[in-house]
Order: sequence, then C-alpha cells, then structure tokens
Amino acid sequence: MSSLSRRTVPAVVLAWSVAASCLGSGSFAAAGPPTAAADGGSPKLAAAVLLPARSAPSSAPLPGTACPVFPADNVWHADVQRLAVHPRSRQWLAATGAGKRRLHPDFGPSYGEQSEPYGIPVTVVGAGHGAVGVDFDYADESDRRPYPLGDDTRIEGGRDARGDRHAIVVDATTCTLYETWDTHPGSPRWSAGSGAVWDLRSNALRPKGWTSADAAGLPILPGLLRWDEVAAGKVDHAIRFTASTTSRTFVWPARHQAGATSDKAYPPMGARFRLKKSFSLRGYSAQTKVVLRAMKRYGLILADNGSSWYFQGTADPAWPDHLIEQLKRVPAKAFEAVNTRPLKASADSGRVR
Repeated sequence: MSSLSRRTVPAVVLAWSVAASCLGSGSFAAAGPPTAAADGGSPKLAAAVLLPARSAPSSAPLPGTACPVFPADNVWHADVQRLAVHPRSRQWLAATGAGKRRLHPDFGPSYGEQSEPYGIPVTVVGAGHGAVGVDFDYADESDRRPYPLGDDTRIEGGRDARGDRHAIVVDATTCTLYETWDTHPGSPRWSAGSGAVWDLRSNALRPKGWTSADAAGLPILPGLLRWDEVAAGKVDHAIRFTASTTSRTFVWPARHQAGATSDKAYPPMGARFRLKKSFSLRGYSAQTKVVLRAMKRYGLILADNGSSWYFQGTADPAWPDHLIEQLKRVPAKAFEAVNTRPLKASADSGRVR
C-alpha cells in the first residue's frame, strides 16, 4: 500500500476471535481516550484519536466488551433509505460489472481450505495485556504507538498466510480499536504496512489524506457483518465491500484514495450503495432477510480494492451454509449508489446530522 495506490487483490482469508482474557468478564471499566505514547508518537495522532465527539452508544456492544462499535449517530449506523440516488449510480454499477455479478460473502466455512473459517480476525483483550512497538512501512500515515499485539493476536489467514494479513484488536478496558495491515509478529517489535487507532466512543475521522489498515482510511471493524447480530435479528450498520477498480478520489467519510484511474465513471473510496427498496425478499430465510434488510437500510460502503462486490464479515463456525449460499444469489444490479452529502455534519467527523 502507498498513499497513491493499494493492493488490487481481494481480502483473501477472514476470521473472528475473542481472546480468552476477556471472555467471561461481566463488565469493563470505562477509560479516557488513548494518548500518543513515547513509541515515536505522531503529533497528528491527536487529530486522529483525541478529538472525541461523544454520544450514545449503538444498540449493542461488541461481544466480549461493553464497548459500542462507534456511536449511534456515526455514519456507519446511518439510515440511507431516503437518500437520493447518486447521479453517477448507473456509471458506478457498470464500472463494477454489476450487470453480470452477484454478491460474494467473503466469510464463512473454509471447507478444508484452511484451518479457520474465512473472515477478518478480531481479538479482544483486557486490562494488563502487554503492548509492543510496531515498525510501519507507511509510518507517515500510521498511528505510531504501542499496540496490544501478542501470541493471542489473530492475523488474517493465520500466522503463515499470504494476502492482507489484517489484525484487529479491541482493548475492552478503554474501548480502543487497533487495526494493522500486512501484520508480522516480531521480537520485540512487530512490523506492519500501516496501522490505525480508534476510540470506539468517538466520531473522529483520520486526518484527510491518511490511509488506515484499509485503503479508504476507514476503520474495518464497524463494516464487518457478525454472526451474533444476524442471530439476534438486527444488523444496525453498513457493510464493508470491495471493487476491483476505483477512481483516484474519495468521498466522506473516506479519507484516502487508492484508485487506478482518473475516470469518475469508476466509484471513489467511501461510495455508498443500498439494496433497492423494490428488491423482493421472498424465498430467503429469516436470517438472510436480516442481512438484506440491513443492506436496504444501511447499505454497503466501498472501503478497499479487491474483487468487485465481495463483502466482508467475521469468521465464526456458526455461519450457516444456507445463509452464505443465499447471499450469493443477490444480484449486484439490485443496488444503487446514494448521495450521502446530506448526512455530513462535519468534514472531519463521522457524525451524521
């Protein structure tokens, strides 16, 4: 990844885990937002992490924590059903091959291809977990501070995997989210392509032009579909997805572009799509309908380069085969891009009006 380009292969292997240190904990003490540490702390970190716009939490905390996955008035939780269709919707659909493609859930059973289900790994840690220094390839756009990485940290695809090698760690005691891309364990220091730190109770965005562990400069965690929320019957957020070719621009709430073309007929990072209201849910299971209703209400957010119309979720052995297979039946042409400009309260905040 660089400030101008980003990987062009899809996120290959995805997984979800909750560290044993946090399982069984009834509650976690609230703590203040993280501060820039002595490990080469960047002055811009304060802009990225220390400007919280506090508000009520979302409807349910992240499993294993008492933390919201960003506030209820955050753009990830915004209802987009009444937004106008974007003027370039048809062009963007055509550019992503929507006419011939169907959705592809980039998570679920691996059918023996690997030891874990597909998904982006998430590790939850608690008080007393150690932290390590991380050397970043793109340090100028990374939050340079110790990260709570260790032997319990799950890496996308496993420790020996190729591909994006994302690591997502949540400190349940401070509700701090740590995300890295191209993550490699080391002793004593780890290495990664890039890294970002987020306060899960804040609407603050990264500095304009900065990447994150994702090409769009967005957090990954809030865009992952989770089995626990589907099983509970409510998904209250947009879902992260990828496109093979994007334009060299980005739209709010994205902060970074990774495009291969200046042609605006291709979608920018941060573009949001919703499943059309007219799309019939007849014939789908109750659990599949939960996901499809979320796609109508909250939509999809373009967050990375990869195979077009692949959308991401956590790994969980409970993902049922029928759900994965039914989601593969949904035609990409059933979506439309929406104009999110009316939602924006501030260019530097993820809070919506």
